Amino acid sequence: MRNPLAQKVVEIKPSGIRKFFDIVSEMKDAISLGVGEPDFDTPWHIRDEGIYSLEKGRTHYTSNAGLVELRQEICNYLKRSQGLTYDPKGEVLITVGGSEAIDVGLRAMCDPGDEVLIPQPSYVSYEPCAVLAGAVPVIIDLKAENEFRLTAAELEEAITNRTKILILPFPNNPTGAIMEKKDLEAIAEVIIKHDIYVMSDEIYAELTYKEKHVSIATLPGMQERTILINGFSKAYAMTGWRLGYACGPKEILTQMTKIHQFAIMCAPTTSQCAAVEALKNGDDDVAAMREEYNQRRRFLLNAFREMGLDCFEPYGAFYVFPCIKEFGMTSEEFATRFLEEEKVAVVPGTAFGDSGEGFLRISYAYSIEKLREAMSRMKRFVEKLRAEKSA
Repeated sequence: MRNPLAQKVVEIKPSGIRKFFDIVSEMKDAISLGVGEPDFDTPWHIRDEGIYSLEKGRTHYTSNAGLVELRQEICNYLKRSQGLTYDPKGEVLITVGGSEAIDVGLRAMCDPGDEVLIPQPSYVSYEPCAVLAGAVPVIIDLKAENEFRLTAAELEEAITNRTKILILPFPNNPTGAIMEKKDLEAIAEVIIKHDIYVMSDEIYAELTYKEKHVSIATLPGMQERTILINGFSKAYAMTGWRLGYACGPKEILTQMTKIHQFAIMCAPTTSQCAAVEALKNGDDDVAAMREEYNQRRRFLLNAFREMGLDCFEPYGAFYVFPCIKEFGMTSEEFATRFLEEEKVAVVPGTAFGDSGEGFLRISYAYSIEKLREAMSRMKRFVEKLRAEKSA
């Protein structure tokens, strides 16, 4: 028989995040600190609105772009949080999670051979989505000494005459790094100079701890060059509802909606109804969860200091990215031994790109009790490794 598979799909590596958690699910007394999912339930008033929408019989398709009411609430949210103005009837698309927005955005904008710049370490979907869109992913290795921020010099060096899009993954998964306004202003100059576009993944925009998130779309000349991607999974603890959105120039959003129309039809109606309630009345819920994450963040940083592990202070998302280079083993080796010997699952930094070597991603979207026990086990493991090294 002829080969039934597309070679470009075969060559894409599976996600490096899930490997350890298949093992954890069958391991007694194991603690998983790897999945980037809030441990909070979706706030009750949001769930209640989803239930009520079913009771009212709102079980039919919405328009391809999503409920007009939801698109309007997204515009209201971006206006009050960032000062951005979008047209809900042409510049907003409701998607099945932020991941679908990344996928259809790249497919709508890339011709074969166009280059997509991807700073790493970063979310695992960017590179394969670029490949599936027929584009050429170009990796920019972020550096710990820069707090894993993208610099204008690094961006300038990566740009060629084939560059079409820069993916801007901040606040960052897996490092927790942020970009402040001054960082974005330097980046924006390079983008405008070279006439390229930005896909700004702002799914963690509400989870920042140093200062309020700034979108690159707010800078002069950038809104018309930016596809802003966000969603409800992280800020509102709505991962299973699978709902995201993209905002941007009508010319681009029209083509993204066309792909969405043929591939998806529309995002789940129940989820869209619940999301309207989240945007209208969910600010206090977000603030309460953010404060809890911040307490956990500070606890982990203090725990690393006490065990002598180097870790820069992350100011966004709900991840820390400690350095384990002192032990002379790869991130994969460290994570494997840690799981086998102490029954704690973390993600090797290399799951998010080669520049993640020597680091681990640890999520603090878990209770303080779980984190406390995990850090106790990590302290014991680190002390054992240091004893082995000095023996």
